[in-house]
Amino acid sequence: MVDGENLGSALRRWRDRLSPLDVGLPVRARRRTAGLRREELADLAGLSVDYVVRLEQGRATTPSAQVVATLARALQLSPPERDHAYRLAGLLPPADGVVSHLVPAGVQRMLARLVDLPVGVFAADWTLLTWTPSWAALIGDPAGLPVEQRNLVRAVFGRGHAGLSSWPVRHADAGMPAALVSDLREALARYPRDAGLTALIEEVGRTSPEFRRLCREGTVGRHVSARKTIEHPVVGDVTCDCDVLTAPGSDVRLVLYSAAAGSPDAEKLEFLRVTGGRPAGDPSTPAAARPATS
Repeated sequence: MVDGENLGSALRRWRDRLSPLDVGLPVRARRRTAGLRREELADLAGLSVDYVVRLEQGRATTPSAQVVATLARALQLSPPERDHAYRLAGLLPPADGVVSHLVPAGVQRMLARLVDLPVGVFAADWTLLTWTPSWAALIGDPAGLPVEQRNLVRAVFGRGHAGLSSWPVRHADAGMPAALVSDLREALARYPRDAGLTALIEEVGRTSPEFRRLCREGTVGRHVSARKTIEHPVVGDVTCDCDVLTAPGSDVRLVLYSAAAGSPDAEKLEFLRVTGGRPAGDPSTPAAARPATS
């Protein structure tokens, strides 16, 4: 601290304190370090290993706010640590009174232990922040989507492709859009200074008559649960209970899909978990999930 800290040294310190188990990775024998490897951090943050190396060595000195945000999520930084990372990168930290896209460390550790379930983590503006492999297997992998398209409000009320889901989804609860609008109205009351939230509401309001109608009705509440049927191309229809949980002390929401134990839908979820949602004949499907040959 006497010599001054830079972003590279801070990243190394934060990386060294994390166990692979904290981020849902297996601990293999003969690790030379107890913390995360650079390769593991790069994978978690969606960055190249070379870029992470250059950041830590001080050769990449102007990361974008989006890069710092993804690193903060991957490293499970607290809000003060996240703000410190922004300042070390020469950036202004996110302002108070705006929607946070930081996934709390406790939620990330919980998510690492819920890896077998389809779980997505959303911000208060319903932007998808992170998800389990089982979520990608059931819904379709959103990793290839631009960040602005990973938003449930745009997916429900927008035009064209559903965005968050690669396959058609039928909602048994016809009140889900109204609940989503009500939840969004409540978020706007909590974050009136968030320009991104205001822009999202104005954008969807321009393009969706249904959204405008629901806004005029003026109901206030939170989107908490639903029953959905996903038309999966590999296993057919999968009907799940979809529950929305809010982490205490945080505005992030965990959306969990589940089915009754022993039911055909639970068996389909387990098949998708094992295969990653790929057909049984796909060469990349794990051998344990492929049909036996004579």
